[in-house]
Amino acid sequence: MADRTDTPQPLSLEDMQRWTWVIGRAQQLMLEHGVEMAMKATETPAPPAFPTLMETTALSQAATDFWSDSLKLWQRFLMPAEPSAPSKDKRFAAPEWQQHPVFDLIRQTYLTIADHMLKSVDLVEGVDPVQKEKLRFATRAIVDAMSPSNFVLTNPEVMKRTLETGGENLLRGLEHLLRDLRQGQLTHVKEGAFELGRNLATTPGKVVKRAPLYELIQYSPTTDQVFETPLVIFPPWINRFYILDLTPEKSFIRWAVEQGLTVFMVSWKSADAAMKDVIWDDYVAAQIDAIDTIRDLLDVKAVHAIGYCVAGTTLAATLAVLAGRGEAEKVRSATFFTAQVDFEQAGELKNFVDDEQLKMLEGLAPEGFFDGRYMAATFNLLRGRDLIWNYVVSNYLLGNDYPAFDLLHWNGDTTNLPAKWHRAYLSDLYRDNKLVVPKAMTVLGVPLDLREVTTPTYVQAGREDHIAPAESVWKITDHFDGPVRFVLAGSGHIAGVVNPPAAGKYQYWTNAKPAASLDEFVAGATEIKGSWWPDWIDWLSARAPEKVPAEGARLPGEGKLAALEDAPGSYVRSR
Repeated sequence: MADRTDTPQPLSLEDMQRWTWVIGRAQQLMLEHGVEMAMKATETPAPPAFPTLMETTALSQAATDFWSDSLKLWQRFLMPAEPSAPSKDKRFAAPEWQQHPVFDLIRQTYLTIADHMLKSVDLVEGVDPVQKEKLRFATRAIVDAMSPSNFVLTNPEVMKRTLETGGENLLRGLEHLLRDLRQGQLTHVKEGAFELGRNLATTPGKVVKRAPLYELIQYSPTTDQVFETPLVIFPPWINRFYILDLTPEKSFIRWAVEQGLTVFMVSWKSADAAMKDVIWDDYVAAQIDAIDTIRDLLDVKAVHAIGYCVAGTTLAATLAVLAGRGEAEKVRSATFFTAQVDFEQAGELKNFVDDEQLKMLEGLAPEGFFDGRYMAATFNLLRGRDLIWNYVVSNYLLGNDYPAFDLLHWNGDTTNLPAKWHRAYLSDLYRDNKLVVPKAMTVLGVPLDLREVTTPTYVQAGREDHIAPAESVWKITDHFDGPVRFVLAGSGHIAGVVNPPAAGKYQYWTNAKPAASLDEFVAGATEIKGSWWPDWIDWLSARAPEKVPAEGARLPGEGKLAALEDAPGSYVRSR
């Protein structure tokens, strides 16, 4: 950038004339294209097999609106008034985006075009709502990718850094890019910053069982008395369990132990070729096996169970199987962290479950398991602006060092999935929504009927969850027949769950009155500042308040099951 001072210099007459011509010509081309499309729309209707634009009045109005907004930008560029207000968009946080007239124009032109591109999706008719949502998702991905912040010559911060470093930032960025290409995965965190057992997953405990699908970890008590009814946690097997045992100050497991719970964690095995025939029934059987193992080890009648995300969906099936067998009393209470059973409103992941994409997945799993890096890329796409392009700019263009952030380390620690199970999960649940149809699915020989589940249930949803939308999680309340406490937490799929009370962050909402919908729940809800964890432990302890001494089998390795190794175990380290 020629201007190296903090105060932008006025453009010369020659610069003004050049930029006026460039922007004017660009807008003329876009306008001519819009008029041409409008004329064609009025003269020749599109074939029925193709989506069409809505009536020409809407199209004409859209073209007029675009031209009007573009003209305002052009006038503002030619006759600048006050500088733009600081942008709330993190991509344009650098002051040059507002203070330098050219970059201000680039920014606002992009935002105008992006806005009209997204609005144009609503002008498409002749497609069903599912297809339109896919079109909207694809358009948003394109809009995010074309941001001027993503390119060297249109990002003032990158240009400034390049001049200051003599291009060293671009060389460092190239090194980062090549490393990511070699490993086949976008890097988000500094290499070597975290290590399991050293500064992640450090809650003391022992692996007390190793099965083909999972290891069972029992954590050491820190109180003299513990609740008689133990807690077993089923994390999603699409990620590592230590999302609930990050650094000590963030660890849900450590906090639960400190509340006097005997905590067990299931650590799932990352899939390999030996698991090519594993299906959903096997995961339900593993959950039941873990429940029975704990009941036998501690000589108790029941356990509390937590299911997070996909493991929560599976926990719902487990409860239905136990109910169908007449064994519902094995689970004293069930807690669901951002889990879905009804996938009618399952959000943007439904854009990846049509027949064509399911067929494509088969080609990505020739050995019978699905590489977790593909799943990580899918989740990154759901938040492309934050999890892809933000790091393209920071790491590839600016050449910044990677941060030491525990959550991002976990996010990149992928697990492989059994291909047969994964395809069936997407087709049977996300696509066909069979779980909520009574007896449409059979697991372990039991036709599933969620209406038979009467277990007391605590349901936590994230207000800003993009993976399991709150509206979708809410639907658990429509299908279970037992008492349900629903809590809406601030933030999303991860931060909404991993929110320790000491952090004093976010908030949650409760509503003691019956509600027929999430909107009705929110309308009558009470907002409470901070973490929802204390609300949960109060609810849980009320279900089973009895306590026993923390001795004997309550100490890992001191009961019927010998300690195999220290937590966090071996499966969490397997790749």
